Amino acid sequence: MAGTLFIGLMSGTSLDGVDVALVEFSDTHQPKVVHTHFVAYPSLLRAEILALQHPTQNELETTALMGNTLARLYADAVNQLLSTTKLSPGNIIAIGCHGQTIRHRPGFKDGIGFTLQIGNAALLAELTGITVVADFRSRDIAAGGQGAPLVPAFHKAVFFHHELNRAIINIGGIANITYLASTGSVLGFDSGPGNMLLDTWVKQHLNLNFDADGAWARSGTVIEPLLSAMLAEPYFSLTPPKSTGRDLFNDTWLNTFLPNKSYQPNDVARTLVALSAHSIYNALMQHCSVVDEVYLCGGGARNGMLKQHLKTLLGNIKLATTDDLGLGIDWAEAVAFAWLAKQCLNQHPANLPEVTGAKGARILGAIYQH
Repeated sequence: MAGTLFIGLMSGTSLDGVDVALVEFSDTHQPKVVHTHFVAYPSLLRAEILALQHPTQNELETTALMGNTLARLYADAVNQLLSTTKLSPGNIIAIGCHGQTIRHRPGFKDGIGFTLQIGNAALLAELTGITVVADFRSRDIAAGGQGAPLVPAFHKAVFFHHELNRAIINIGGIANITYLASTGSVLGFDSGPGNMLLDTWVKQHLNLNFDADGAWARSGTVIEPLLSAMLAEPYFSLTPPKSTGRDLFNDTWLNTFLPNKSYQPNDVARTLVALSAHSIYNALMQHCSVVDEVYLCGGGARNGMLKQHLKTLLGNIKLATTDDLGLGIDWAEAVAFAWLAKQCLNQHPANLPEVTGAKGARILGAIYQH
């Protein structure tokens, strides 16, 4: 499929908006990002999605209608990109759409559990005139896996090095680690909260969606007893494969550590940055045997306070961003979902059983043909 064009759509747990990447794939070169676009979620839409993270009244109808709303927003984003690049729908092989995660409960109750990403892929195909591949997690979960993280297979395809042991860390709402050993073995899992808890705290106290560059957190001091209490969360001690999300790390979880405490809000913010940094570092030390290089991507890679804290913990281990590997930090996941769509249409497996815990390799995604 030399020189073929795919579009990747990613809207993650940070709920900031949808990333759109136009990607060219060839048989001889690494994926090439041709063009990118971003559409922010309106504040009301973000609040409505957050409300769906927990059981609510009439949630089946609300979720279905929200899927339609998201499909329209995704379609607008795709069509804006096509207009800018002067391409037609016929130039695009397919859209890889992650959708918006509402619940992620692998293994829940019956041992299989479930995952739910909304965005009405059928409507998206209708509105764009392009084949859509979506619902990437469900098949892995049906095979006994976590259904996440999905991007380590992509990371292996584009970032593997025969001599260096690399860790690729995507810091979105949740922090995901991919460990690429020079021997060829791969490990991938969610280490815990990335930006999610800090964003929640900032919204509550400053009415902002995020703490730009960690500036507010930088004005505070780490509350060591609070940090120690949060790091005692049992999830951090679990052995991979493991994945998590807002089902665990949410404002309810955070508030259990704050009753009757008179902490300064900026000190709590600084402690939440430390929680993200320490949980990432501890996971690397516990589960990744030798780490030569660490590359960051995702929104957290722009948080200077978080990067500074991580650098202190990592010591002599190289810390950089995926910009240095030729893939922009804001677009790594969107490109990955374009790649996942290509894998699906080519009938190639895209999960890594050693990462997700699935019974074997599986072709991921549901195809909505146009």
